[in-house]
This record gives sequence, C-alpha cells and structure tokens, in this order.
Amino acid sequence: MHITIMAENETLECITEHERILQEIESTDTACVGPTLRSIYDDQPNAHKRFMEKLDARIRNHDREIEKMCNFHHQGFVDAITELLKVRIDAEKLMVRDHPKDDYRTTEEVICCRIQQRNMATTVEKLQLCIPGTTAVCVPSVGCDSFLYILNKISTTDLPKVSQYRFCQIMAENLPRLREEIKEISMSDLKDFLESIRKHSDKVGETAMRQAQQHRTFNSAIAKQASMGHYTKPVYSLNGRTHTHNGLMIDDNTGDEDEADEEILTAQDLVDFSPVYRCLHIYTVLGDRETFESYYRKQRKKQARLVLQPQANMHETVEGYRKYFNQIVGFFVVEDHILNATQGLVTRAFTDELWNMALSKIIAVLRTHSSYCDDPDLVLELKNLIVIFADTLQDYGFPVNRLFDLLFEVRDQYNETLLKKWALVFREIFELDNYSPIPVETEDEYKLVVSRFPFHDAEIEKQDFPKKLPMSQSVPQIYTQVKEFIYASLKFSESLHRSSTEIDDMLRKSTNLLLTRTLSSCLQNLIKKPHIGLTELVQIIINTTHLEQACRYLEEFITNITNVSPETVHTTRLYGLSTFKDARHAAEGEIYTKLNQKIDEFIQLADYEWGMAESDGRASGYLMDLINFLRSTFQVFTHLPGKVAQTACMSACKHLSTSLMQMLLDTELKQISMGAIQQFNLDVIQCELFASSEPVPGFQGDTLQLAFIDLRQLLDLFMVWDWSTYLADYGQPTSKYLRVNPATALALLEKMKDTSKKNNIFSQFRKNDRDKQKLIETVVKQLRSLVNGMSS
Repeated sequence: MHITIMAENETLECITEHERILQEIESTDTACVGPTLRSIYDDQPNAHKRFMEKLDARIRNHDREIEKMCNFHHQGFVDAITELLKVRIDAEKLMVRDHPKDDYRTTEEVICCRIQQRNMATTVEKLQLCIPGTTAVCVPSVGCDSFLYILNKISTTDLPKVSQYRFCQIMAENLPRLREEIKEISMSDLKDFLESIRKHSDKVGETAMRQAQQHRTFNSAIAKQASMGHYTKPVYSLNGRTHTHNGLMIDDNTGDEDEADEEILTAQDLVDFSPVYRCLHIYTVLGDRETFESYYRKQRKKQARLVLQPQANMHETVEGYRKYFNQIVGFFVVEDHILNATQGLVTRAFTDELWNMALSKIIAVLRTHSSYCDDPDLVLELKNLIVIFADTLQDYGFPVNRLFDLLFEVRDQYNETLLKKWALVFREIFELDNYSPIPVETEDEYKLVVSRFPFHDAEIEKQDFPKKLPMSQSVPQIYTQVKEFIYASLKFSESLHRSSTEIDDMLRKSTNLLLTRTLSSCLQNLIKKPHIGLTELVQIIINTTHLEQACRYLEEFITNITNVSPETVHTTRLYGLSTFKDARHAAEGEIYTKLNQKIDEFIQLADYEWGMAESDGRASGYLMDLINFLRSTFQVFTHLPGKVAQTACMSACKHLSTSLMQMLLDTELKQISMGAIQQFNLDVIQCELFASSEPVPGFQGDTLQLAFIDLRQLLDLFMVWDWSTYLADYGQPTSKYLRVNPATALALLEKMKDTSKKNNIFSQFRKNDRDKQKLIETVVKQLRSLVNGMSS
C-alpha cells in the first residue's frame, strides 16, 4: 500500500514536471531547448517515453485547435496572425513603465517575452508559406477550372516549400482525388448542358430561321426599293435583352414580332457554352482530351438521331413541320458554333457526316409526310418553311442543293393538290350553270362581264339593251378560276432561286395540266351526265368555243407575270386549244348520240298495221311528232358552228332513214300488205319534205334528201312494180334503182308473197291476170340468183 502510494506520487510529480518542461519549451528560445531536454533523460528511467507520449498528445491537441481555427473561419485565422505581428510593439511597450509604482519586471521576464516574440515571428513566417495552400482548400466558391489551376500551382510551387509538415503530405495525397472530383463536376455540368440544349434547340432554331426570313424579306424590300429608285439604309438597334434559362440564354424579345428594334442574336447570345469550354479545358489540362471529345461526339450523334425523328401526325399542321425544322436548325447552329469556337472538339468532317446523315433522313421524312398532304395551303406553307430552313443552314455553310431538288418533288405534290381543289371548283361551276346565254340588262352589267372575261363581238355590242351574250355564266367563272390557279401556282415558284424563264416554264406546265387533265376531265364527265340534254350540249359547244378563243389571253397573262415572251426559245405553249377542241368534239358526238336516241324513242312509238288493205292517205302521227321535234331542235342549233349543225342534221336524217329501213326488214315481221307499203311511203315522203325544207342552212342542193335515197328507190320499185326495169338495168351506173340492193328487195318481196288464201295480198292481181303470180316467182328466183352471185 505504501509502495503504491509512493508510485502514484512519483507519477504525479512526473506529469507535473512534464507539463513544466512543455511550457518551458513553448516559451524558450529554440537554441536553449537542449539543457531542458537533457533533464528528461537524467530523470527517472523510462521518463523520456512518457514525455514523448505527452509531447505527441500536446501536438495533436495543437493540430486540432489549428484545424478548428482554419475550418471555422480562414479569414479570422489570417487576422489572428496579423494581430500576432502587433505583439512585438505591445511587448516593447511593456518594457516601459507608465507609472513608477508598476510592478518591477525582472530581466528574465523581459528576456522571456523577447524569446516568445521571436518564436511568434518565426511561426508567422512559416504560416505565411502555408497560406496559399490552405486558401485554395478553404475557398469553395471558385470555379472548377480556377480550382484546377490552383491545385496545379499548389502541387508544383507551394507544397514543395512546406513539404516538411505532415498536413502537406496529406494534401499531396488528396490532390489526385480532387482532380477526379473536378472532372466529375465538369462532366456533370456538361451533361446538364447537353440535356438543356436538347430541350431548347428549337428555340435556337426558331431564332436563326426568323433571322434568315427577316434577312430575305429585307433583301427583297431593298431590291424592290432599288428598282423603284427609293433606297434608304436601314437603322439597327442592339438593345434587346436576354435572360438565362436552364443554361441557355433566351431572348426576351423573340416572341414580339412587332418589336422594331430587336437585337440581332447569334448562337452564343442564346446559349451559354461555358460548360463545354470548361469541361474541354479541364480534360485537356488533365491529359484526357480524347476521352472528352469521343464522349461529346457520341452524345451529339445520339441527339441528332432524336432530333430527326418526326412526330407521327406532323403532316397535319404547319406547326408540326415548323417545330421539326426548328429543332434541326438549332442542333446544327450549336454544332457550327462549337466547330468554330473550339480547337478540334468537333471537326468539319464530323459536322459534314452529321449533316449528310441528317439530310438523307430529312428528305425521306418530308417526301413521306408531304405525300399525305391534301391541302394546297399547307403544302405551300411547307414549301416556305423548307426554303427558310435551307437558306438558314446555307448561311451556316451547310450544302442544301438536295433540299431545293426536293422542292421540285414537293411542287409536283402541290400541283396535284391544286388540281384536286380546282377539280371540285370546276365541277361546282358546271353544276350551278343554267346553260343559257348570259342576259345583260344594262351597260354596267355588260362591262362587269367583259371585265372578267375577254369577250368582243361587234354585232352584239351594237345591239340595244337588254341583250344576251352567247356563252353561259360558267365561261367567265372558268376563265377567272384558271387565272386564280396560275396565281396559286406562282406562289410556289417564288423564292426558289430560279430564273424568270424557269418560273414561266413551271407556270405554263402546271396550267397545261389544269387544262388538259383537270378541266378536260370535268368537261368530259359533264358531257356524259344523263341530265345534260341537247340544249345543254349545244351551250357547252358554244362555251368551249369561247374558252378556246380566250387561251391567247391566258398566254398574255402568264407573260405579264413572268416578263418572259412566249416567243422565247423552248417556252412551253398552252395546250388549251386541244382541250377545248376535244371537249367540243365529245359534245358534238354526244349530240349525235342523243339525237339518235330521241329518234329511236319516236320510232318505238310506231304502230303500223302491216296487213292493211290500203293507206288512209295521211302520214303517221309518231312521224309527224318526230319531225316537229327535229325542227325545233335544229332551230336551237343556229348558234352552233355551221358544220356542227349540218353534221347533226345529216346524222339525224341518216339515222332516221336507217331506222325506217330496219323496220321494213325486221325478221319478226312476216307479212306486209301493199296498203302498208303505201302508208310507209307517205311517211317517207314527209321525211323527204323535211330534208328539202333546209332545217339547217348551208346544205347544197338536195344533199340532205339523199339521206333517204335508199328508201325512196326501194319504195318506188314496189309501188310501181317495175321489176323488169330493175332487173334489166341492174349493175348499170345509170340504173333508176341503183341504190336498191337485191338482198333487200328479195327480203321485202318474200314478205309480200301469197302464203295463204286468207291473207293473199295479190288476189286482185289474180283476178286481173293470173300470170302475175308466176312473175313474182320468177322475180324471186332472179333476185336470189343476183344475191348468190354477189355472195360468191
């Protein structure tokens, strides 16, 4: 027990002695520390080991206090060091007593103070060497690139100066980790930038395309003013404002089209590219530039493919196309800036590869989606967007010839939509037409019509009001719509960077399609409609005649628009003449067909009593109705061209003659009496009288009557019973019955043979001369012989 107490006392004394020695070391000049340390080894055994543990504990305690001080506030630490420098002055003041009554300080105390002052100066000097390194570590607000610069400076300049301190070793060990953290932070910023630019590239593209459009409009206005001799230099104001949005610089004024003094913005104005520059710089400094370049290009290729994917319903609205183009333009504007603002991050070969890939995809997308468009206004807006899109990218150095080649395909699609639209317009005009000459009551009405359609007729102009113009109301409407079509076609040809000759050629070709395909088809369908009668067909022929005459005015109209003379070599001519001629020929053919149909309807009303004993002396009622119909119809034909009316009349008479002949020779008709022949003869006489009355002027002599010559000679042969003359003169050019075919005569004669006593039509001949029966048999044999001779 006593020994334990003694050991504890010795330990306490030892600890107290160690504390005194530590305080003496801290307050003693480093040159006088030797004797103090020697006393430790002269003391108890193993005392120096306990002292070293105490010294390590004291060092760790001071390290923690220094670390706390630095972490709490670096500036406070620096200020404290500065305050320590003032201790020297304060210490000197302590050497002087303010009052004689102050405590007396011994010489040893003064020496002690001076030693402490010198130690503090040495400490300050060493700490000042450490300040640059500690400053860099303790200031987190600097950028990654600046921080990387500081780290490099620390590792090469600052740390070697204080390498003997343990905290320097710790800092040196942490520098690689800090560099990796800087890389990670900069890469994170880059990823945020890429995500932001992907979401907002349409804004960049919208601005770039709007500027291209304004530039084009401005150039057009300048050209127009220059041609008029009024050119004024524009005044620009650069007072637009911008703000940052998710890493992008977005212009406040971009949505205000009425802003007169809008700033001319570029990609660097709209986009904050600093994350790219910073990341490129950091990776370059750290010797890993290739990794960064590879990553950036790979990501941008992925984004390019996403940008080029269209929406499924993009073709339904122009906004769908506009957003698609804005995104693509925004993407390539950014890449162009990166190409020119960085040293090799992307190369011209890389951007060319991206653009060629994009161009092929864009053309395929537009070719597909434009084919779905059936609205010409939408196709026209698409064309305007493609032009602005191409002009914008061309301004940034991207080749766009293939886009303008695509526009020719889109032009064909546009023309197709126009043709479909105008087909509906033409059909509606034809359906609403009354197919009657246009009545004009006053001079103003007449001027209104001729202002819409180039009509000039000296005879009609001399007539008093009210009067009628020969065409119906559809003619000026069709003419006006053809001009509207030309205007619509011209809209597409604008801004295609084509010469006047090429534009003129485009207009003429599209107009030819309208005339030869659309209008021609509408006319052909109109002519074939069941409700279009003879009167309407006559008016259609008159209408097409006037439209054909107006084609030369359409030629002049196109010439005035394009300033290209139609006499220019290789100029396409309008094919409207053939269109209207074909329509007129179709209408004429339909007139002939409908006339024949009408004649057939009347013929079907015929009700002959083929066994009648004798005629009642009057022509059949159905035939007189038919002739009256033909007279009234041919009166309407007076407005037709002469040859058309004559051909229609001749066709009708021939068809009537043929139909009557077929009635006599019908195989179902077995017997015909002489009385029926006489009645039939009366009807044919009425037909001949109609033909001789000149229902249509212009026939020479008895040309129209010749349509019935076959019937006349056949009936005369039977009425006169002149078989001897027929048989004797058969085959002679001067024969009286030259147009009577032996087969026809034989067929009719067999219908008149004596087949039964009850209905023997030749009984009267037997009473007078029984030999006539034998004569008939003889004639029949001779006719059969002639027929067999003709067939052989």
